[in-house]
Amino acid sequence: MSKTWKTLIIDDEQLARQRLIRLLKQYNHIDIIGEAVNGKDGLEKIETLLPDLIFLDIEMPVFNGFEMLAQLKHQPKVVFTTAYDQYAIKAFEEDSIDYLLKPVETERLERTIKRLEHLQHQQLSQLSLENLLEQLKVKRDIKTLTVKIGDKILLIKLESIVFIEVEDKYVFLHTTDGKKHLTDFTIGSLEDKLPEQFVRIHRSNIINSEHIKEIRKSFNGAFVFVMNNAANSRLTSSRSNGEILRERFGI
Repeated sequence: MSKTWKTLIIDDEQLARQRLIRLLKQYNHIDIIGEAVNGKDGLEKIETLLPDLIFLDIEMPVFNGFEMLAQLKHQPKVVFTTAYDQYAIKAFEEDSIDYLLKPVETERLERTIKRLEHLQHQQLSQLSLENLLEQLKVKRDIKTLTVKIGDKILLIKLESIVFIEVEDKYVFLHTTDGKKHLTDFTIGSLEDKLPEQFVRIHRSNIINSEHIKEIRKSFNGAFVFVMNNAANSRLTSSRSNGEILRERFGI
């Protein structure tokens, strides 16, 4: 007799959650006990509901999938739902953790369910999760970041972002038009996500190196970055980042 899997769906896209739930309802041994809309919500519901299995999106606001997993006490089985490229998919396969490529297809889900049945007596290895996280620290070729304003979603082009700043635990994108946009991403997830021209200079700041106007030496090995926006914003690096920044910018 097949094990009944208490299952939680964690994805910030409502349509993706609805599609997956609809597909999973054909399996009597998959008991869907809830949904979560981001990594923070997922973390809270996992520790409360104690699911056996989670279907987990990777790129989500607040915490991404990996940041959420790193904080878990209860360890369910994990099936990632992802739009990662073939290199990343190979990493999933090598670590024996299953994945579903979005949009989820019926035949591929069938294979996942069969695989889970074979794995029901195995424990999820924390080491394999750590290995997977290291292998997937690949900068994706992204062109925009999403910002939610009420019922609207804005797409902010990366080239228009001058710098990113944490203010009172909130993360803002400062753009060339002088506006600042509140985002649900953490500054840590943005550091991992963004391409190489974005440089972390301080625990509260990431700058777009293509918008640097001047670099000035400051006290104790720190630097002041003057940006080329209308405000000529000045951002000071942390002293601990001094050596890395000297090497990066040849100063």
